[in-house]
Amino acid sequence: MASYETVLKGKYPAKQHARRVAEYLRKKNPHATGVLYLEAQKTKLIEDNDSDMLFRQRRYFYYLTGCPLADSYFTYDIATSKSTLFIPPIDAESVIWSGLPQSVDKALSLYDVDAVRTTDEVASALAHPHEGPVWAIANQVSDHISFLSFSATDFTLLKEAIEECRVVKDDYEVALIRKANAVSALAHTEVLKRVKHAKNERELEAAFIGTCIANGVREQAYHSIVASGEAAATLHYVKNDEPLEGKLNLLLDAGGEYNCYAADITRTFPISGTFSPESRAIYDTVLEMQHVCTNMLKAGAIWDTIHLKAHEIAIEGLLKLGILKGSPEDILKSRTSVAFLPHGLGHYLGMDTHDTGGHANYADKDTIFRYLRVRGKVPAGAVITVEPGIYFCRFIIEPYLKDPAHAQYINSEVLEKYWAVGGVRIEDNILVTDTGYENLTAAVKDVEEMGKIINGA
Repeated sequence: MASYETVLKGKYPAKQHARRVAEYLRKKNPHATGVLYLEAQKTKLIEDNDSDMLFRQRRYFYYLTGCPLADSYFTYDIATSKSTLFIPPIDAESVIWSGLPQSVDKALSLYDVDAVRTTDEVASALAHPHEGPVWAIANQVSDHISFLSFSATDFTLLKEAIEECRVVKDDYEVALIRKANAVSALAHTEVLKRVKHAKNERELEAAFIGTCIANGVREQAYHSIVASGEAAATLHYVKNDEPLEGKLNLLLDAGGEYNCYAADITRTFPISGTFSPESRAIYDTVLEMQHVCTNMLKAGAIWDTIHLKAHEIAIEGLLKLGILKGSPEDILKSRTSVAFLPHGLGHYLGMDTHDTGGHANYADKDTIFRYLRVRGKVPAGAVITVEPGIYFCRFIIEPYLKDPAHAQYINSEVLEKYWAVGGVRIEDNILVTDTGYENLTAAVKDVEEMGKIINGA
């Protein structure tokens, strides 16, 4: 297998993606013709300010172009398979401040498209009579754009087609995720090196982001979660500014983004370099959950079944510790384990951290599956996170303690010893293959190895 750096020397396979999307449209409508139309994200000013807002490229546009430029447009003729990218022309006043923009010739050499023109030609290109319909995305078409020359306009199927096609990654997309993972692993290691002597969560967030930027991954895939002590029980903790003194553990959920593709990695480790007995017991249970569930992955595996296995192992572990009591079958049936694992086992990963195509059902009345972001079979070529966790969140657990249906399975006296653990989550990014899987995440999670790094051994 070629290294990801070798793969990334080539072009992002935009034409291949466009053909896949067109094929999806034809499966839904065998006689589909016409033109795919997409717009890049627009540059916008900060409200009450003359500076630009932070730019994030539209993922639908990027998937069919590989182009990160703002204020651009794209068309793809289904019949001829011709793709055209429209980029902003030179604006003399803008050049004074920002330098020369990308030229048409440079864009053609960089992006996998058939033609490059400037955005002042979009209207005339669309005005040319077209026999088939135009396929676009609702609320992502500029006011000055007209589709009057097309026989019809479809604002629904293109978005669906791109979202479904994005689930299965090609080699180039996997290479981008590998790169994001490799650099993110370096950043996770840097946090391990600093945690014992840091005073505040924000120091560690800075260390993570700084390491990513220094190694060529400038953007973050999401807002980092740097949660110490009981704050680790908050699933999407955002403060990242609490002191570390007196806390047992740190949960670090952080990943860089490289060329629009994300890493999503979580590690939990002892701030002192050595887990407390309670923390180690929970960590070992979560690590077993991840190991068993990851080994169940291969093309066609049912994600719901794997998620259920995570709960079964969590129940077994919590029973051994005396936190839960009763039969494992009754505890699972009552859904009491949801108090300790309230979220889904994982999600698809790609251009979005919570990537498209998972078919979640947040209206599911079964609490064990309600927040599962992926349902059904997992195909080969998908990248999915496996991120089991056990949490001791008072806000979530205390209502269970007041409900006789659940309280009968929880030993509140034993539970008291575990609040300080906060929460333990371990998350890797897994490429699903026909026969199994490949773990794309190299960040350290072995307890002894983490301890050596924290203690400078």
